[in-house]
This record gives sequence, structure tokens and C-alpha cells, in this order.
Amino acid sequence: MTVHNGSCLCGTVSFEISGDFDAFYLCHCQHCQKDTGSAHAANLFSQSAKLNWLSGAKAVTSFTLPGTRHHKSFCTFCGSALPSTLNAGLLVVPAGCLDTQVSLLPNAHIFLASKAGWDDALESLPKFAGPPE
Repeated sequence: MTVHNGSCLCGTVSFEISGDFDAFYLCHCQHCQKDTGSAHAANLFSQSAKLNWLSGAKAVTSFTLPGTRHHKSFCTFCGSALPSTLNAGLLVVPAGCLDTQVSLLPNAHIFLASKAGWDDALESLPKFAGPPE
């Protein structure tokens, strides 16, 4: 069985996920743009993996956008995105909160009709291993 570990930015919350991910999507919908502050969200999905909070479970809070299925869990101290299980047992894990490597590559970009205009041709931009020099 695959085990992944993760945590929030401030280290208050840590967790373990036991099991495999079924899918990995890069979502470009306007809701994901708003809650990540970026061009897209990168979320892993599993119907069978189990989430176990190792520390800081009381620091985890959630928000569901009224009238939608859009849901986000996060650390109340640092705001880091965290796993959520509120969508009918479906485990949704923001890929960036994992401390262990994920071997699964994204399956697809979704909701491209809402894609940010500045998200075009990002591969052509200069690349740096650290901060720009």
C-alpha cells in the first residue's frame, strides 16, 4: 500500500494518506483560480485512500462555496490548502501540500474555458533554479 505524508506551511498540521490516487487534475475553473491565487489548482483524487491527521486536526477548517460543489480545507494559522473528504467520500488532496513525491502525472487540464489569459505560453518564459538573478 502506498503511503504519502503531508503538512501545512507552518507545520501545525501534518497528515498521512494510505492508498492510491485515482486521478490528478489541473483545474482552471474560476473558483480554483480564486482559492489558489494562481492559474490553476493541482488536485489528486481517490475513492479509496484513507486520510489520517497526525497533528493539528483542530487547526483544519473548511469552506464550501454556496450553491456549488467547490470545497476547500485549509490551516487556520497559515492558510495552506489541505486534504478534504466532504464530497461524498471522495478524498481530494492538493498536490502541493504533500511532502512525499507523487509518481502520478496529471491526467488532464480541466475547465480550460475559464483559463486565465496570462496562462498562455508559460513554457516559453525564462526558467531559474532559484530566485531570478
